[in-house]
Amino acid sequence: MRTSLILQRLQKSPATLKEINTYLERNSNHYGEEFRVSQRTIGRDLDKIRSMHQIDIVFDYSRKLYFIDNEGQPEVNKRMMESIDILNAMQLADGMNGLILFENRQSSGTENLYGLLHAIKNRYQISFTYQKFFETEKTNRVAEPYGLREFRGHWYLVVKDIKKGEEEYIKNFGLDRISNLEISKKQFEVPNNFNLSEHFRYSFGSIVPYDGEPQEIILSFSAYQGNYIKSTPLHHSQRILADNSKELQVSLHVYLTEELIAQLLSYGNKVKVLKPDELARIVREEHLAAL
Repeated sequence: MRTSLILQRLQKSPATLKEINTYLERNSNHYGEEFRVSQRTIGRDLDKIRSMHQIDIVFDYSRKLYFIDNEGQPEVNKRMMESIDILNAMQLADGMNGLILFENRQSSGTENLYGLLHAIKNRYQISFTYQKFFETEKTNRVAEPYGLREFRGHWYLVVKDIKKGEEEYIKNFGLDRISNLEISKKQFEVPNNFNLSEHFRYSFGSIVPYDGEPQEIILSFSAYQGNYIKSTPLHHSQRILADNSKELQVSLHVYLTEELIAQLLSYGNKVKVLKPDELARIVREEHLAAL
């Protein structure tokens, strides 16, 4: 618990040992435990955080401050700390039935995350069985894993799919539909021009079309819905064009995909597509069909 509190304090801002202990003392009163530490103990705690969670906390000797080194992996550190917070909350609630209500959902396939990351890191070719939605037959795949993508609580494996007699190309496979994963010792080379972030740069969701170009999408949300869109942007390219008592108008630079269309349909009459005409037509026809 103490290491989690240290992380919580350093998430807010860099801190001296005295400031960390002040934060720990405040929480000692809340939880009825003694969390304050000596310089030697905090050193051991920081080593524990590094080894267990791969989060590096650095001491700045000139300012006498501890801080989290986010260089190179800010999103990884953020997610890691969120997971630690959830784990601590679950441990606290153990045996206290009814305190936490979890979403009822199927496995997201995370049991294969460790093996897949091992294969990606070492560039090992993999094989697995895959079952598409709405299809009863399973297919056996051989692939070169390039990376992993998370979107809306689902994980996707990004690979170069290798099929005999067919062109090799990059595809995504949902981890929840992968089984019988095997990691070979056969290595491969990732193309120098491939970058996972760039691959999904204009993608809303998990789909990257094989043809077509990203488009400028202009949307007008009701002022009420706009508050949510501002707090949780639809895409990293989102720009605010207008924000007043009547509407929030934003632009996105993305591929026009089924995932984007489904997201816009979920807002009902709280969004209007201003551009492009093709997207406006599709959304209108879908609403008419539903009616």
